[in-house]
Amino acid sequence: MNTSHFPQDPNPQEPGSPQNPVQETNPVPETAVEATPTAAVPQAIVPESVAPEAVNPEPAAPEAVVPASVAPQLPVTPQAAPAAGARPAIEIRGLTKAFGQKVAVDRINLDIPSGSFYGLVGRNGAGKTTTISMVTGMLMPSEGTAYVRGIDMWTEPLKAKAHLGVLPDGVHLFDKLTGEQLITYSGYLHGIDKETVASRVKDLLTAMDLTDAAGRAVADYSAGMTKKIALAAALVHAPSVLILDEPFEAVDPVSAANIQDILRGFVASGGTVIISSHVMDLVQRLCDHVAVMDSGRILAAGTVDEVRAGMSLEERFVQLVGGRTSSEGLSWLGTSSH
Repeated sequence: MNTSHFPQDPNPQEPGSPQNPVQETNPVPETAVEATPTAAVPQAIVPESVAPEAVNPEPAAPEAVVPASVAPQLPVTPQAAPAAGARPAIEIRGLTKAFGQKVAVDRINLDIPSGSFYGLVGRNGAGKTTTISMVTGMLMPSEGTAYVRGIDMWTEPLKAKAHLGVLPDGVHLFDKLTGEQLITYSGYLHGIDKETVASRVKDLLTAMDLTDAAGRAVADYSAGMTKKIALAAALVHAPSVLILDEPFEAVDPVSAANIQDILRGFVASGGTVIISSHVMDLVQRLCDHVAVMDSGRILAAGTVDEVRAGMSLEERFVQLVGGRTSSEGLSWLGTSSH
C-alpha cells in the first residue's frame, strides 16, 4: 500500500525551529523531492431524468487524522525515495503509528546498514515492537514507509517480505506440528521445492541442536527450544535480513549462547540482523550498531561506540531517556517486624 496519501502533521516543524534537545541523530538529508500534482478527477454528467437520490451516494467516511506529535521532531521527508547507489538493508522514512490519540511511533527516520548487527533498544512501551511490526508489513503505518533492500514495504509487500526472516515478539506457531514439520511448512510457504526444503530442514535442525526433538510437537518444547525452532523457520528461505523482537526473552543461557553463535555466523556471511531488546549489556556485546528509542522517537543512533560516548551503553541509555526515581521513603524495607 502506498502511504503517500496519509495525512500529514498539522503542525510541521519549520526548518529553523528548535529541535528536541536530546535527539542526537542526524536529520534526514533535505533532498528536494517535488510532489507530482494530483490531476483533477473529471466529474460525471448526470442526466436530468435520474432521481436525485441516485446521484447522492452515502458520504465517504472521513480519513483518520493523525494526532499532533508528542514532541518536536527532526524535519522529515517521508515521501522521498532513498538515494540510488549502495542502499542500507532497511530504510525508515517518517514512520508513524497512532492508536486513536496515542502516538506510539512518532515520525521516525532510521537507516540500518547492510551486513550490520543492529540493536533497537528502549524501555517497555517505547515503540520497538510497533516499529518492527510496521517495517515487516504486519501493521499498517499511519504515515511514512519502510524500504527493505530498496523495496517499499507498502507498495510491493510480497517482494519486500521475500528478503525478510522475522521472529516476532510472543511467538505464535502452529505448535501441533512437529519441529521438522514446522520448518518444512515454512519452506513450502516460501515456494521452495521439496528437495531443497528437506536438505535445509536437516541442516537447520542440526545447527539448532534440535535433531533429537524433530519428531516432537512444538507445543511440548521448552521456551528456548521454541525460540530456536521459530528462528529455524525464519531462516529456511535464506533471507538477507533477520528481524528478531526480544529473541532472548525467557531463554536459558545455553540456548541463548547457541542462538547468538548462529546470528553471528549469519552476519559474518553477509546477512543483516536487527534485534530489539531492553537488555543493554546483551546489545553492547552482540551489536555493532544501536538506536535508542523512547516514547516513539529515536533519541540516538549510530555505531555502539558512537552512541555510548565513552560510557557503558546502560549508563548512556539512562542518561538519554531519564526516568530514574529515588528510593527514598522505603526505609521501612530495612526493618523487620517479625
